[in-house]
Amino acid sequence: MNGDSAQAAGLKRSEFDLPDGLVYLDGNSLGALPRAVAARIDGAVKAEWGRMLIRGWNQAGWVDLPARVGGKIAKLIGAPDASVMVGDSTSVNVFKALNAALDLMSDTESGRTVILSDSGNFPTDLYIAQGIAGAQDRWQLKIVDPDEVAGAIDESVAVLMLTEVDYRTGRLHDMAALSAAAHRAGARVIWDLAHSAGALPVDLGNVEADFAVGCGYKYLNGGPGAPAFIYVRPDHADRFGPRISGWFGHEAPFAFDQHFRPASGVQRMMVGTPPVLSLSALDTALDLWADVDMHEIRAMSIALSQLFIAEVESRCAGFGLRLASPRDPQRRGSQVSFRHAEGYAVMQALISGNVIGDFRAPDIIRFGFAPLYNSADDVRQPTGRSGR
Repeated sequence: MNGDSAQAAGLKRSEFDLPDGLVYLDGNSLGALPRAVAARIDGAVKAEWGRMLIRGWNQAGWVDLPARVGGKIAKLIGAPDASVMVGDSTSVNVFKALNAALDLMSDTESGRTVILSDSGNFPTDLYIAQGIAGAQDRWQLKIVDPDEVAGAIDESVAVLMLTEVDYRTGRLHDMAALSAAAHRAGARVIWDLAHSAGALPVDLGNVEADFAVGCGYKYLNGGPGAPAFIYVRPDHADRFGPRISGWFGHEAPFAFDQHFRPASGVQRMMVGTPPVLSLSALDTALDLWADVDMHEIRAMSIALSQLFIAEVESRCAGFGLRLASPRDPQRRGSQVSFRHAEGYAVMQALISGNVIGDFRAPDIIRFGFAPLYNSADDVRQPTGRSGR
């Protein structure tokens, strides 16, 4: 399929179970269901859990799922082999990554006291940082406007913690430039890729990011509440002890040692028993990405979002809509947001017409573009489809 036909049809739309008559532009909040996932879950429940029972840990490879799924995600985010594990929620992984990054600060760097973030970060990341700062006297959280991040990086900063794509406006940080600036200042960097993984090319290895986290249920289509991932730069992985020392992060979890010995590498960031059914769903969903070029995804995303902005501004002039996202497509992720004084009511009216986006207080209506299944037809339809 060439680029034009892919844009018109959605790169792999036939492999998703989307209702007829529905325009779904909320993949930046919950991805659509890949058809193969339903069969995988049915097999995991009936053939694996139902027939193998406890033997499924070895016979079905349940025990290997966190690393196997992590390996698939690593390819999408430019991470080296064996540097990504999957398990727990994004919030828990932020807690693990931030504590690890702070623990890498030596006593000789006692002047570094700041966790630097911005007002566009997702609230859970800020809440986690507030909790850590409140529990440990050394650290303080500093929140600046997104445009002020670069200027706020100085020798007082211990960790720079940012979400690459602003969840409200889609504003895209320059990961390479900000990572380099933080490293020049002697700080560690944590990137939240919740709105990046599966939406645009990411190259953690090239920018030498220290840590990264992200969820599995948005553009990766792993299903509601799918487990999150965590990345640790390989040269850091054995330099800290995990703050949550759970048995799956143990060097030999099935030795049932009474004393914790951290596993080598990113494995030490695992905590409890992996959620097998959720991991199985995400594992199968990620197979859709095996032959996908993220640069093609990015090009299609930009084409769809540019078309969307043009259509909205042409058709809805005079209705009080204001573009909240950067107009330059190179400065935004795979979503477009508009502001409207009655944004909630506007979105509810769209949803009632089978066009699903979402609303973020106080006045933002968001539309996400997932080129695996979204198409130019989705953008041009004034209401939901009548079917195809």
